[in-house]
Amino acid sequence: ICFCKESNKLLGILDVQNTPCAREAILHGAGGSVAAGLLYFLATSRVKRSFDVGFAGFMVTTLGSWFYCRMNNAKLRVQQRLIQEGIKNKVAYEGTVMDPTKKGKAEAPSGPS
Repeated sequence: ICFCKESNKLLGILDVQNTPCAREAILHGAGGSVAAGLLYFLATSRVKRSFDVGFAGFMVTTLGSWFYCRMNNAKLRVQQRLIQEGIKNKVAYEGTVMDPTKKGKAEAPSGPS
């Protein structure tokens, strides 16, 4: 794995610094590969197969972490868009007849009866 200082690209393909979730996914993948390979080696003492299992662990953990992070980012963007629309509507309709905060309010008596 080559991290080039000029472009911050992993293997010249993935711009890790500017791609959302890339850094975290690769770090999780590295941890997953070490854990999977080491556990398989301790269980079976087979070196080549442990490397294969470690590589598979890297791929699975990286992709799983990537998709989980991207789904959470998409959900967060939808929530932010809804909040921005709500704030825009509140500013636009505040103090008018169409104010959504005044629709369901009935005037309550001010004193005890």
